Amino acid sequence: MNNPVYHALLSGDRHLSFGTAAVKYFAEEVSPFAGFEENYSKGFAELYEQLPAGRKILYAIPSVIHEPPGWQLLLEVEGLQFVYKGGLPVKTGHSDIIALEEKHVPQMIELAALTKPGPFGLRTIDFGFYHGIFDDGKLVAMTGQRLHVGNFTEISAVCTHPAHTGKGYAYTLIEQQLKIILQQEQQPFLHVRADNERAIALYQRMGFRVSRPMNFYFMKRR
Repeated sequence: MNNPVYHALLSGDRHLSFGTAAVKYFAEEVSPFAGFEENYSKGFAELYEQLPAGRKILYAIPSVIHEPPGWQLLLEVEGLQFVYKGGLPVKTGHSDIIALEEKHVPQMIELAALTKPGPFGLRTIDFGFYHGIFDDGKLVAMTGQRLHVGNFTEISAVCTHPAHTGKGYAYTLIEQQLKIILQQEQQPFLHVRADNERAIALYQRMGFRVSRPMNFYFMKRR
């Protein structure tokens, strides 16, 4: 789990991967994530050769890196990786959870742009198992899955419209994801900004524990 993106591209998300055996990436409309084996010195150079000018990537690793040749570092985010250590949750939440489909993508993108849970594109839904809660026909909360790393499944895009926080929507949607993942005999995990104290408190209350730091580097090919 030190290098979840690369190993997801090799395993559970290989059907969405492009690149070579050494360097992997998703289509940009699915996710900007790209990865390669840790300490592979030619990784960024090979990504540079494979990707077009202006292509943005997101690279995740626990270690600290510096801007590689050919790439412009746009943003660095200090994060944490959490792994679920609790048991099968008891359902306590909302009864009107809707499985999200392609027709919901515009609202999903709008909600993600407002709440900024991380990159969200036209085909991010392809990672699967996205669900949401609607209020008067408008999507106000959602979550889904992202990286599938061996027997680990990541919960992602946890977001609630600012006008609907405090109603337990995030708790309910995460609870549902935990049930789905555990019933598939997978281990849930997730990532969060290190300074997002509210989200961290929620995850800890639900049974997640810190596994390791995880730094996120948003870069653009020059």
